[in-house]
Amino acid sequence: MPCAICGREARGFGFCHQLRWDRNPHHRFCSMSCLTVGSAIARRNFGMIDKTDMEIRAIREARRDLAEALTEMGLMEAFFDRSAEDIDRLIEACVDGFQGAMQRQSDAGQIPF
Repeated sequence: MPCAICGREARGFGFCHQLRWDRNPHHRFCSMSCLTVGSAIARRNFGMIDKTDMEIRAIREARRDLAEALTEMGLMEAFFDRSAEDIDRLIEACVDGFQGAMQRQSDAGQIPF
């Protein structure tokens, strides 16, 4: 298994955000230095280090829906000259905020039936 940071062979160092094995990915590392870097990245991103190809495509495809909503609300002009990276960052912030709120509610026992 390769190190999640540098790609060398992982050697027994690992990280799972909040030790929530059922919800967060487990990452393996080759050394303490890669573990330190990787765990800091994962903590900031709710357990994720790199987006998967599917996540990258989903964010890209969500741009159209965001543009339609902004247009309907009369807000598109403010975002018209923004880069794709800026738009993707906005989409990611919304998704991360939504997921974080759902996880906090679930952790507090507020699971809908």
